[in-house]
Amino acid sequence: MVLMDLFLSSSLCGAAAGPGIPEIKAYLNGIDTPNMFGATTLIVKIFGSIGAVAAGLDLGKEGPLVHIGSCIASLLGQGGPDNYRLKWRWLRYFNNDRDRRDIITCGASSGVCAAFRAPVGGVLFALEEVATWWRSALLWRTFFSTAVVVVVLRAFIEICNSGKCGLFGRGGLIMFDVSDVTVSYHAIDIIPVIIIGILGGVLGSLYNYLLHKVLRLYNLINQTITFGIAVPSGLFLPIILMGSAYGRLLGVVMGSYTNIDQGLYAVLGAASLMAGSMRMTVSLCVIFLELTNNLLLLPITMIVLLIAKTVGDSFNPSIYEIILHLKGLPFLDANPEPWMRNLTVGELADAKSPVVTLCGVEKVSRIVDVLKNTTYNGFPVVDEDVVSPVGQATVATELHGLILRAHLVQVLKKKWFLQERRRTEEWEVREKFTWVELAEREGKIEEVAVTRDEMEMYVDLHPLTNTTPYTVVESMSVAKAMVLFRQVGLRHLLIVPKYQAAGVSPVVGILTRQNLRAYNILTAFPHLAGSNCREKRN
Repeated sequence: MVLMDLFLSSSLCGAAAGPGIPEIKAYLNGIDTPNMFGATTLIVKIFGSIGAVAAGLDLGKEGPLVHIGSCIASLLGQGGPDNYRLKWRWLRYFNNDRDRRDIITCGASSGVCAAFRAPVGGVLFALEEVATWWRSALLWRTFFSTAVVVVVLRAFIEICNSGKCGLFGRGGLIMFDVSDVTVSYHAIDIIPVIIIGILGGVLGSLYNYLLHKVLRLYNLINQTITFGIAVPSGLFLPIILMGSAYGRLLGVVMGSYTNIDQGLYAVLGAASLMAGSMRMTVSLCVIFLELTNNLLLLPITMIVLLIAKTVGDSFNPSIYEIILHLKGLPFLDANPEPWMRNLTVGELADAKSPVVTLCGVEKVSRIVDVLKNTTYNGFPVVDEDVVSPVGQATVATELHGLILRAHLVQVLKKKWFLQERRRTEEWEVREKFTWVELAEREGKIEEVAVTRDEMEMYVDLHPLTNTTPYTVVESMSVAKAMVLFRQVGLRHLLIVPKYQAAGVSPVVGILTRQNLRAYNILTAFPHLAGSNCREKRN
């Protein structure tokens, strides 16, 4: 029976394998993770995690519940799965990247709340661990989501008080209630608490190191198939079990030398190993307080978490960062590398291939050629022979804005072509395109058929162009540009020349997420890795 459950949970998996938290972090960081929040992934995640836990394995449901909550939020925000999507008018509010990120963040916090029955911990988990861009409005929205989860959990627990639901109805919302345990400690007890914190940091970093090696070997053996064990499982429960084991063992060794109960040593051990591996502090502290229902544990729990995280950070990154790296997801860290201050975005643009630009009124054949022979998702739109400001008799080239590949594909699909080279009005665009079509990111150039006669026609790109893209001057440091790119949540960042003059192109280059990754920059500028040059001023 155990083997059948394990086989069922592993055979169902694809995108649903693993905890799913690294992929959620990647998506909320601005990375496109296909098929991670679809209806199929949701169904497989639910039944797969049930099979894995039912098999008796030491695998947690916490990570899968976070992924399940994100999938539900994504499906609700876009009106259901792709084949049966609802087009209600109110759903237009979620049909943009920012609001979709917000609702998935709410789903992730709800998943943590459902797993640990910790509503405040769920909010802080979303803030500390998964969300890259945090707004004040997101605080009350995640709090509202976790409050609804708690109310629903409380209702089902009341229904299950009859005893017909197994362990679900026992213990209320507090899963590991130790409120009846007398917590008493003195100044001398800070020594074993510090030892637990140090052990948690060392063992947590060792766990990350060994898991990195195992997953890397497994990935090489099973390379275009899967990554890691093909079971929807979380990392929380195994780490809690291991941490509790060495925490209680330390409590037994300390014996009569301490006033802290052995069971509380187990709690501190679990907290220290989680902080040493996952490198979370505030959210973990609140989650453990909500799990144990004992506020007296707060001071020593805070000390343990801070020490474990500090020790772990001195050895290697967190477990989620390691998994993100192994999966090849281009995650942008909050802090740029120090050597990025010694490189300008202009120098970075020079090391790339020349930027591909489009004219404001472009020929159809040129658009088709660009879409077929490049993989870029954004193109600068420029207008040539623009009359300079009053007082100058010269003409110049003007940067009109940025147009997306998806919009160009929509233009070709809709056959919005002109017989002659001319500009159009916005009302003409609104008659041809709906907001739903312009919000779609699906569609490939290979699916579009353009005749020979249509190739000689024109398209006015002005009404479909974003005329206010984010730009940086070519003299800006890469470190500063990376901070801007990450904090604003950009996909494209245009580089403009420092000096504007006739005959000078209005755009030097374009930066994407891949261009700002440390590994890719060092590939083009290997001397920066060991550079001890004097840092340029930002």
